[in-house]
Amino acid sequence: MKKILFICLTFISATSLAQVKLARLFSDHVVLQRQKPIPVWGWANANEKVNVTLAGQTQNTQADASGKWTVKFSPLEAGGPYKMTATAKSGTVSVNDILIGEVWLCSGQSNMEWRTSQANNFQEEKKNADYPKIRHFFVEHDVTMTPQADLKTGEWKVASAETIGDFTAVGFFFARELYQKLNIPIGLVHSSWGGSQVEGWISKEAMLSNSELKSYAENLPNNWKDADHFHDQKVQKQLLGANINPTVADEKKYLEANYDISKWHYADNPMGQWDWKGIWAYRGSGYMARYIDVPAEFVNQQSTLALAENDSYNEIYINGKLVSAGIIKGVRKITVPVNTWKTGTNQLVVKFGKMISLPWYGLGLQGSANDLYVEANNQKIAIANGWRLMPAFAEPHEYVHLSNNIGTTIYNAMIAPIVPFAIRGSLWYQGETNAGRAYQYRQSFPLMIEDWRKKWNDDFSFYFVQLANYGGYQNSNQGSNWAELREAQTMTLSLPKTGMAVITDIGNPYDIHPTNKQDVGHRLAINALKKDFGQNIEYSSPMFNAVAFDNAKATVSFKHIAKGLQVNDKFGYLKGFEIAGEDKVFYYAKAEIVDNKVVVYHPKGQKAVAVRYAWADSPMDANLFNSEGLPANSFRTDTWQGTTVNNKFE
Repeated sequence: MKKILFICLTFISATSLAQVKLARLFSDHVVLQRQKPIPVWGWANANEKVNVTLAGQTQNTQADASGKWTVKFSPLEAGGPYKMTATAKSGTVSVNDILIGEVWLCSGQSNMEWRTSQANNFQEEKKNADYPKIRHFFVEHDVTMTPQADLKTGEWKVASAETIGDFTAVGFFFARELYQKLNIPIGLVHSSWGGSQVEGWISKEAMLSNSELKSYAENLPNNWKDADHFHDQKVQKQLLGANINPTVADEKKYLEANYDISKWHYADNPMGQWDWKGIWAYRGSGYMARYIDVPAEFVNQQSTLALAENDSYNEIYINGKLVSAGIIKGVRKITVPVNTWKTGTNQLVVKFGKMISLPWYGLGLQGSANDLYVEANNQKIAIANGWRLMPAFAEPHEYVHLSNNIGTTIYNAMIAPIVPFAIRGSLWYQGETNAGRAYQYRQSFPLMIEDWRKKWNDDFSFYFVQLANYGGYQNSNQGSNWAELREAQTMTLSLPKTGMAVITDIGNPYDIHPTNKQDVGHRLAINALKKDFGQNIEYSSPMFNAVAFDNAKATVSFKHIAKGLQVNDKFGYLKGFEIAGEDKVFYYAKAEIVDNKVVVYHPKGQKAVAVRYAWADSPMDANLFNSEGLPANSFRTDTWQGTTVNNKFE
């Protein structure tokens, strides 16, 4: 009996020990960075000795008290495949099919996350996808309150027709061009999250070092319970102003006739999740409301109110009167009794909750905006626009843990675990979510770059994509958040070893996700080919250099014009320029290329003091290019206060 007990205790003791393992990035098909020291790390038992071999090199180390161990191999040239083995008393682990080449971290929001299968001409691209020396590692979405030691999931995928559909499209097209030009293995570590704001990707330590973000970092919660309360107060302040923590009695008034909904959150079109309407991560009940102008002939007859799709329990009120309550699947069509509407302005309020079929969806409508209308006697009133939203804060609710609830949390879960995996550089495509705080992005974006470089202890290359053209075509008198964000991105080029791909010519003013990711990848690739690999090519769009004013005209010079400036217009007209006098009023201006400079004329003959180019969310007319087909960067010569200067991250 004692012998059996001894054997059992020995077995339990042995199995309680941690077997040696490698960080998840070090798995089969991994690409390791050439020409730089190669750090490798993992875990074993506390104070256990570990032996690690790679490509003829052997490193010996000892795990610390927590079981963490790290070794560093001498730089290797491109090649492979190799095998890496970590051996300790607790066991052995091996990684096969290792290549040495160029490694790039691909990060940002949805336009970086956008898959190759969603890009232009995917069926054709699949035919040119057999690149076994291009590999891709996808970092799963996650947020944590503290920095993590390792990734929970992930594996390296080898590029082929069967796999590239799930690669980052921008990253794959970038990697393919580099491989075709260099014939060197390319590894892509893909860590991005659609809709994420830059503040989520910055460490707490970096925020504490920055005057703009220090106060936020000092008040960061330490756990998710506190974080949810923190976020709840933020959302309430955003939507309610000073009247935070409304009571059930307060919210019951929302259903009364003539209640003032004008101060509710304006979302215009209510289709889709509220997460993307400016009410982030809220899960609970809520209200959507709007005013409807109804003609006299609707009053004395029965009508139909269509409210698209939402299968939660709904209560629908017209002028304070309950006209429907219950669950309706599919397109909801409610019969409105005679004399419910009144001639003129009516108030419609809908109270609803999380959908039954898609509980993760939260609040919002599905289906088509065309299914939002009032109809009577073959006369239809469209009600797809003009809606206002308000959560039911007084009722039970919660927040799902998404990318933008709390700053630093994406960094903690999706960047910290991959530090200090050796890379050549990073590709970044983000900014749409920060456009409302564009002026502050002048600090937050370079702060993130410097933060990452500090964490890696490596001044690696950092190339980013400027915002595409999307949305309206404002004039400079109206101002443009997106133009100010592009300006902040341009200013970030003052950091060493940075580069920018200008893409205001290949976006889609009606879709925030342009599908031409091939040219985006190419414009990033030429930055790397020039700056990292020494190829003699023009890598940059024309950039504003200087301006000289002479009464009613201005002469603008540019850098990076290659063989010269060109007009991308079949009639040869240069567009996209505005000019202002001392009154600071901008006018669309005539402009022409003269001796590889652009001369801009004030249409009123006034003394010119400022010029702007492509200064709009979607500057569709802007058509100045260099001889390499790269569009000129948007710019302004003035420093007048913009529209986002007072908007801060909270």
